[in-house]
Amino acid sequence: MGSTDAFPVRLDPAEAGPSEPGGLLDALGVAAVMLDSDGRITLWSPQAEQLFGWTAQEALGQFAAQLMVAPEHVELVLSLFAKVMASGENWAGAFPIRHKDGTTRIVEFRNMRLLDQAGASYALGIAADQSVLRGVEQDLALSVRLVAQSPIGLAVYDTDLRYVMVNPALAQMNGLPAEQHVGRSVHEVLAFLDTEALAATMRQVLESGRPLLNQYTVGRPPPDMRTEHAWSVSYYRLEDHTGRVLGLSTSVIDVTEQHRAATEAARARKRLALIADATVSIGTTLEVDRTAQELVDVVVPQLADLGAVDILDAVLEGRRPGVSPTTGSTRFRALAVRGSAYAAEALDARDPTGQIAAYDSDRLITQCVTTGRPVLVAHVGEQDLRRIAPDARSAALLARTGLHSYMAVPLIARGEVLGALDLGRARNPLPFDDEDVVLAGELAARAAVCIDNARWYQNERRTALALQRHLLTHQPPQPKGLDIAYRYEPAHAAGQLGGDWFDAIPLADDRTALVVGDVMGSGINAAATMGQLRTATRTLAELDLGPAELLRHLDRIAADLDPALATCIYAQYDPHRMRCTISVAGHVPPVVVRPGRQAELLHLPSGAPLGVGGVHFEESTLQLSPGDQLVLYTDGLIETRDQPINARLNTLVGLLAEPRANLEDLCDHLLAALRNPDEHDDVALLISRVGKFSPPLL
Repeated sequence: MGSTDAFPVRLDPAEAGPSEPGGLLDALGVAAVMLDSDGRITLWSPQAEQLFGWTAQEALGQFAAQLMVAPEHVELVLSLFAKVMASGENWAGAFPIRHKDGTTRIVEFRNMRLLDQAGASYALGIAADQSVLRGVEQDLALSVRLVAQSPIGLAVYDTDLRYVMVNPALAQMNGLPAEQHVGRSVHEVLAFLDTEALAATMRQVLESGRPLLNQYTVGRPPPDMRTEHAWSVSYYRLEDHTGRVLGLSTSVIDVTEQHRAATEAARARKRLALIADATVSIGTTLEVDRTAQELVDVVVPQLADLGAVDILDAVLEGRRPGVSPTTGSTRFRALAVRGSAYAAEALDARDPTGQIAAYDSDRLITQCVTTGRPVLVAHVGEQDLRRIAPDARSAALLARTGLHSYMAVPLIARGEVLGALDLGRARNPLPFDDEDVVLAGELAARAAVCIDNARWYQNERRTALALQRHLLTHQPPQPKGLDIAYRYEPAHAAGQLGGDWFDAIPLADDRTALVVGDVMGSGINAAATMGQLRTATRTLAELDLGPAELLRHLDRIAADLDPALATCIYAQYDPHRMRCTISVAGHVPPVVVRPGRQAELLHLPSGAPLGVGGVHFEESTLQLSPGDQLVLYTDGLIETRDQPINARLNTLVGLLAEPRANLEDLCDHLLAALRNPDEHDDVALLISRVGKFSPPLL
């Protein structure tokens, strides 16, 4: 129970007046009896009548010993009475009293001598039933002991919501001695909590009388300001048995451990969700820049307010990474950066994406990649900012943004450090901890593998593309009697580089061979196979073989290559006869366009792809006229993931129905209308138009 010494009671005369019945004295039934010096009853209270059974008329004037005491106790009572009257000493104790109904009751007495103005002596006895008194004492003792020893924090407030009592458990929770609570409000005692909300809740319960149970409250009390604590608080209005409002009571249970467990469980769920999100979101393409951006998009703002991915420039160039021997610095290329809505200003402190920067060895990100270990600065100071930011201006900008915690984790794939993911917190008040480092490391490891795959793919793609462009005809000669236009477009970064090719080969007797082929597969192998088949086609064409026979030879050659399968269309045009002979090896059908007529998809015997072996190829003959166009192409021009091939062929035919005098414009028009930038295949397109031919004079 708290002491009130520090808060002296001030009596207000306006508060004086009668109290309502039902208090402790009424519950005890305290009786008052006065005896004169002879032992006769001179005063008899109504409570005495209730306690002893005799009315005032029956008791007044009677000797108390004879009326109320059994004969065997009369001598003892008279000696006690004489002692009190003679010495004036008070006497307290329990004594058996005879009730009017003949029963005997143990009554607790407090006896004292009184003197009037004339000096006459009287004896005043205050009495209460011992069983009732002992019951109240036991209840009170039990209540006090329970309150004092309860592990649950307990408090009682008056109607002004000021502390009347707190038990030791609550005093310890609040970090303030019990006596310093009494007389004060929650605003004065619980400054570490939202006291306005607490006071509003208490007033609500005090006014309504409806308890509020298990209200969750979180704060950092003075005994442990570094740790967040949690309490479950219940509020009850206090009333006496007549319904009079006495104040308010609260019970407080410290649930910090449960709160920490719940918080950790929530953080674990968040981490798992973040990892699951990363699994789906990172590495959707084989583009290094896109993969880096996907990584920062996952971590911001879920894990950090500011994130960036910096890759060693040597890694992107395919060289061995290391510190520059001349400058002692390491060259990085910023691939991706992102800031939350609250840290967007901090992006100006980062190197622009795509820019190469040389970081000194004392920079934290340099230490991260050179050691291959995470760097954690839980609480960023002024000196730390200089090692995080690229220059003094950027450091000041980060400080103004509120950057207070930083970490960098290496991007390691297949034992090689590729770069680093560095993260900062400004809006999030919590500093990074070891668990955050583990999570960031897990995300970085997943992303590093994807970045490394994209890096190797892009290197291979550049090599294959260079090889393919080298092997393709740079500028086919304009054949006699034909005007030709052509296009080659490699697969985009999201897809695979294929083995498509085209060619226009001069033959004897003013003839021309027109070839379009597509090696199945992708990458350097496909490009190499394409080069071999193109060379073989040119060699076989010099032998003046017919289209079907030439394809049979190519079929045997392709069977020994890797990849072994390819589609091809081979056509020989004779300007003297204005006739075209065509043979097809599993290739998409050509289109012929005649002036003034609908474009026509040629349904020719398709044969099987080259490399199957032992396939019979057929020849078809097509008569052409001046102005007629023959369109050869690979399936990359028409195939898509969301439309059937027949619909796309019809679209191609419809586009060719639009007359265009310039074949170069026609090539561009077809590619713009049919080519999807996201498709995963390359395209070869060869358009020839029959022109005027004048045979040479002998």
